[in-house]
Amino acid sequence: MTLSTQFITLLSMIGMGALFGVMLDTYQRFLQRPKRRSWIVFFNDLLFWAIQALCVFYVLFQVNQGDLRFYIFLALICGFAAYQSLLKGIYLKILEMLITAIVWIYRFVLRTFQLLIYKPVVMTIQLLIAIILMLGKGLFTLVKFIVKTLLLIIKVFLIPIEKILSFFWKLLPKRIKKTVEKLYNVLAGSFKKIKNFVNRWLMRWNKKK
Repeated sequence: MTLSTQFITLLSMIGMGALFGVMLDTYQRFLQRPKRRSWIVFFNDLLFWAIQALCVFYVLFQVNQGDLRFYIFLALICGFAAYQSLLKGIYLKILEMLITAIVWIYRFVLRTFQLLIYKPVVMTIQLLIAIILMLGKGLFTLVKFIVKTLLLIIKVFLIPIEKILSFFWKLLPKRIKKTVEKLYNVLAGSFKKIKNFVNRWLMRWNKKK
């Protein structure tokens, strides 16, 4: 390994140590250990350390083909210590500012969406439903009124017709009356048989289903 490669490896590992400190503080900030269950924290920690180890090995492989030396661990520790002593406070403040800004932007976008899109759409739909219900109610009332009016008109016209027919019925001979009554009874009996047949057929059909 040449001196230039060793120097680049040393600087890279110092940077990776500082980056590890950044990632550790970011991970601790978002994990919120007191609010998590122990098994969740365990698996998250395991995954975090595995990712950090892979990142370090990837960088090491890029700079010196993965040649592991003792000074590499010292460089990692030095980078981590330098971050802890010089940059940690600044980074945590910047991180909190970024989180606050992102939360504010998210809430602003959400409120804007609710005011400009969601609420107008919901109000429009509610208004359309209210108009449809009102029109339906009015139409039903109108149809009901028309039906009552027609029934009243029919009743008014049927009363004199009924009286006229009743008058002519009284004038008919008894033989014709009996013939009409027999015909009426035959038709009524036939209609009743057809009705019973249809009802039995429907009952069988429902049982098959």
